[in-house]
Amino acid sequence: MLSSGLLKATVMDSDAIRRSLSRIAHEIVERNHGVEGLVVVGVISHGDVLARRIAAKVSGLEGVEVPVGMVDPSGHRDDGRTPEPGRPASRVPDVADRTVVLVDDVIYHGRTARAAMEALIEFGRPKAIQLAVLIDRGHRQLPIRPDYVGKNVPTSEDERIEVCLEEVEGVDAALIVQLQEGAVDG
Repeated sequence: MLSSGLLKATVMDSDAIRRSLSRIAHEIVERNHGVEGLVVVGVISHGDVLARRIAAKVSGLEGVEVPVGMVDPSGHRDDGRTPEPGRPASRVPDVADRTVVLVDDVIYHGRTARAAMEALIEFGRPKAIQLAVLIDRGHRQLPIRPDYVGKNVPTSEDERIEVCLEEVEGVDAALIVQLQEGAVDG
């Protein structure tokens, strides 16, 4: 779970994550005046899990199934990072002329969000793209601002936010981790 450093603080537990995702789902429905023409797409590997949860909550609120997919932005990154081995392929429903809510776990510099938008557009031209994140930790390097934020967590450059999800790590939590000397955060 703590892959890159020492645990400094737990900033969200399972209840806080559940409440944040519920609030985001309500905000999505309110902002879009329902779910007609809405698609939810998560950034692989934690954003896709959160996207499925948000889509289920939105569908439950409106009584209409909301299409959900996942996108791999790794081929569009501008920082030279290579894709992780075994990473699943993108599976994106029809996005042409639809409003897409792009979901990720953490926004930091904004580079993953930019790459995900670029990857998403390969599947069609959305009417609009809205960005939902569980945690906004600041330090943006690109002019990208999420439309929906679960929690703002100010961090220093030598810290990292690690989001753990029941479906992946067996527990729901968001942690601040102190990076080890020489570790690089993405």
